[in-house]
Amino acid sequence: MNKTTLSVLAVAILLLVLVPLAVADGYWRHLFIIAFIYAIIASNWNLSLGHTGIFNFGHLTFFGIGVYTAAIFSKTLAINPWIAIVLSGGTAALSALLMAAPVARLKGIYVVLVTFAVNQLMMQLVLSQANITGGADGMVRLPFLSIGDYSFLKDYKLGYYYVALLLLVCSSLFLLFVTNSPFGKSLKAVRDAEDYATARGISVARQRIVVLILSAIFTGIAGGFYTIYLRVASPEVFGFGTMSLALSMVLIGGVNSVLGPVAAALILTFSTEAMTAVQGFDDARYIVIAVAMILVLRLAPGGLLQLFERLTIQSREVARAKG
Repeated sequence: MNKTTLSVLAVAILLLVLVPLAVADGYWRHLFIIAFIYAIIASNWNLSLGHTGIFNFGHLTFFGIGVYTAAIFSKTLAINPWIAIVLSGGTAALSALLMAAPVARLKGIYVVLVTFAVNQLMMQLVLSQANITGGADGMVRLPFLSIGDYSFLKDYKLGYYYVALLLLVCSSLFLLFVTNSPFGKSLKAVRDAEDYATARGISVARQRIVVLILSAIFTGIAGGFYTIYLRVASPEVFGFGTMSLALSMVLIGGVNSVLGPVAAALILTFSTEAMTAVQGFDDARYIVIAVAMILVLRLAPGGLLQLFERLTIQSREVARAKG
């Protein structure tokens, strides 16, 4: 992790910490919270998809399991919602272990098919067990967060904002640590040269299992926080719409970076919301996102950060030429 990355991360965190001081409206804080949640999903998905090369289309399964873990534990079992959120990460990691077993030695389209099938299987399980999960109607009026007598329902989403930001910061630091560690370098070897990695004594199957588990932890916690924040658990979290939006954040942000998908999540969340306010763009916004994704992949396969780096280098060269 170089000094430039740390500096950018520190400045970004400071700015986000100060946002609520300038933005008192609960609706705008809500958008930031949703963006933070999607940023956690996308950046952790990138750990398996971008850094390891696993075409895991069941990543939203971890998020959905986190959602229903927190919902069932907090409402049905009356467990403190703070604890339920943490437990969501554990159940998501366990589900990742179960998913990884058949996926560890598969390649290409077979990984896509198996992981997507697991996602759809979980959706059908949620729908069929209506006595536990609420079925298609979901679960509503879930417990809310509080600290002592301080209720998070009465502060215009200020408490939820800082909890979501804290989760995003912890997730990003965790991912930066993993990707910059010797283990992270071995993941890139598995992605780029599997035969070479095997020859060097790296167990490809083991690395895939471990990385799927690691990518599920904060994704599940984000799911638990998401459902406690909205106080609703719905099977829509397993849907293709949520999956495609998160995937677009990964691709636009950059599959070889940790912070790229985070930046893309913030940009896409607010840009799509802005397009809904423009007449005729309510449905067309998804087409705009698709076009943006194609352009970014065409001009800068490394994502937004690579495009930013190119523009920075070009501007410096122009300044030097003029100087």
